[in-house]
Formats: sequence, structure tokens, C-alpha cells
Amino acid sequence: MSGPSEINVKNFWYADWSFPFLVALLSSGVFAGTHMFYVYKIGAFNDVAIVAMLEVGLQGGGYGVAAAFGASFLFARVLEGSLVGILDIGGAIQTGVGIGIPALLLAAGMTAPIENFAFSLLTGAILGIAIGYIVIWIRKLTVGQSNSTFGADVMMGAGNASGRFLGPLIIISAASASIPIGVGAVTGAAIFYAWKKPIVGGAIIGAMLLGAFFPISLD
Repeated sequence: MSGPSEINVKNFWYADWSFPFLVALLSSGVFAGTHMFYVYKIGAFNDVAIVAMLEVGLQGGGYGVAAAFGASFLFARVLEGSLVGILDIGGAIQTGVGIGIPALLLAAGMTAPIENFAFSLLTGAILGIAIGYIVIWIRKLTVGQSNSTFGADVMMGAGNASGRFLGPLIIISAASASIPIGVGAVTGAAIFYAWKKPIVGGAIIGAMLLGAFFPISLD
């Protein structure tokens, strides 16, 4: 059996050229999922709290929060991926490509890449290829020249802590959907707060429970 040093680096799963291709496939699907959410209000590949930021913009509240959060997440995860060799799918692709970049495009009035399914697939693929090559390029300029991982151990997971501040946004979104769902979100958040747990989870669970008993009519 061949050891790790004998692995053929030109193999598809180890070659540098395959990485942008794989990221393009992931990004294409995630961006198309955002298209589905934009058109049909279902299908986004993201956490409920993150999608809620985009929904605020779609409801006329502005895309600033979604654009800033998603774009900064993408930037941080691209740097992190270059240094540690692992590109965080949730941060870079789901949040960055799926929410941040669409929010930037919508804020600029460019709706075609998000309204059209085929165009959304192509846009996501192009973004994924670009991200993949940027990660490889930065990695060759940094880690590829030494054995240091620089400050990547400090960056790991830094953006995930921001999720605790999204609870109020979930409650506001739930209350705007219907009064019972809003009451459920507030009650669930209060219970989780009393348990010293992140209120985002309580707000979502409470909204889901009350939404099951008092569903919103889609007519």
C-alpha cells in the first residue's frame, strides 16, 4: 500500500486544478437555491437566521445587513481556507455566495442573475471558479512558501459567534409573518434566555410550534 508521500498529486482528488471545479459546482447549486428563494420563497441553502437577513431586504428593509455580513464572511473564509487548506462551505459558499453576493447584486439593481434559473447556475459557477483560484493563489503565496499557518488558528470560527445577535431579527421576522408566530418566537426566545442558551434557537422553535397550530394562508 502506498504511503501519503507516494500519493499522485495529479490525481483528480488531490490536484489543484480540480479544487476550483468542485467549488464551482457547490457555488452554482447554492446560488440557484437563492434564486429559488427569491422566486418561490423556498430552497435557500442557509441557516434560517441568515436567510432572514436577505428576506428583510426583499421586504424593503434594505440589503445592507445581508450584504455586509455575507461579504465579510466570504472574505474571512477565503483567507482562512488559503491558510489552513479547508474552505468552510457554510461561511464562504452558503453565506457568502448564497446571501452576501446576491444581496450586493440586488442592492445594485442587478436582478437578472437571481431571477433567471439558468443565469443563477452560471453566475454561481463563475463565482465558485474565482473563489477556488483565489484560495489556491493565496495559499501558494503564503503557506506554500513556509510551514507556518500564520494567524489561521485565531481566525477559525471567528464569524460564527455573530449568530447569537440574530435572535431579535428572527423575532421581528416572525412577528411580521403573523401575531401567533411572533408570540411563539418571543416565548421560545424567553425560555432559551432563561436557560442561558442562544435565543435564536428558541425563537425558531417557538415560531415553528405556533406556526403549526396557526398556519399562514398562502392564498
